[in-house]
Amino acid sequence: MGVHLVKQLLAAGNHVTIATRGKAKDVFGESVNRIIIERTDSESISHALSGKFYDVVYDSQANSSNEIKYLLDAVNCEKYIVTSTVSVYYPNFKPALSESDFDPHNYPLKWCCRNDFGYDEIKRQAECAMFQAYSRIPCVAVRFPLVIGEDDYTKRLYFYIEHIVKSKPMHIDNLNAKMEFIMSDEAGKFLAWLVNKNFIGSINAANHGSVSLGEMIKYVENKCGVNAIISDDGAQAPFNGFPDYGLDLEKAEQIGYTFPSLNTPLHNLLDRYIKIAAGTDKME
Repeated sequence: MGVHLVKQLLAAGNHVTIATRGKAKDVFGESVNRIIIERTDSESISHALSGKFYDVVYDSQANSSNEIKYLLDAVNCEKYIVTSTVSVYYPNFKPALSESDFDPHNYPLKWCCRNDFGYDEIKRQAECAMFQAYSRIPCVAVRFPLVIGEDDYTKRLYFYIEHIVKSKPMHIDNLNAKMEFIMSDEAGKFLAWLVNKNFIGSINAANHGSVSLGEMIKYVENKCGVNAIISDDGAQAPFNGFPDYGLDLEKAEQIGYTFPSLNTPLHNLLDRYIKIAAGTDKME
């Protein structure tokens, strides 16, 4: 989603600096400034960012309370926007999760690194650190569901389509669980939209509409004329373990954002993945 965020910010006339490890080329040429950092290394962050000021800092890699501390002890900003996750609600998932179902202002703060706890807890602790220890800074935590798109380097959704098209067995333990997603470009668009909004706190974001893996698999089966092979001995599917869940989007919509339906972009993505898996197109 970072690429989409930067594109949106540049299109709106913002001056953008990207901070990465510098291991891979980006597509922005001379339109952005660049800083090299190692996100989990406090000395690297301090060396690169101490004394610098930015109107807004976006952080897509804050995976513990210590990582919040490393960054906010070094840099000055007027707003701090963090990519959070639906996992902060775990294990209390339900069809219409509201932001109040996890309150980072009153949850016990623990200073930790990303390997100290499971993913759900380190993301909860990241939110706790920003809202409790750095309350002087206007902070926003954007809670995304599963992020999908052709540029998803994890290829988690593509796993299912490839296994169906190539008749490879897979083990799925949540075939009928209704889940929500956000397209990567929509995630970037929403993050960019927040840049000048007078909002602080936690906020849910997702494309409208829930869907089960069973429904997506049926769509691919009908498109391809083949049946998925689902077996206990098959390869473990990436979304195993996710229960039914959904996000209440009322808060975002109250401040003026309208999320589009998941239906059309999801089907377009599935169609694209089918072509890639069949060898008639290439992954970009």
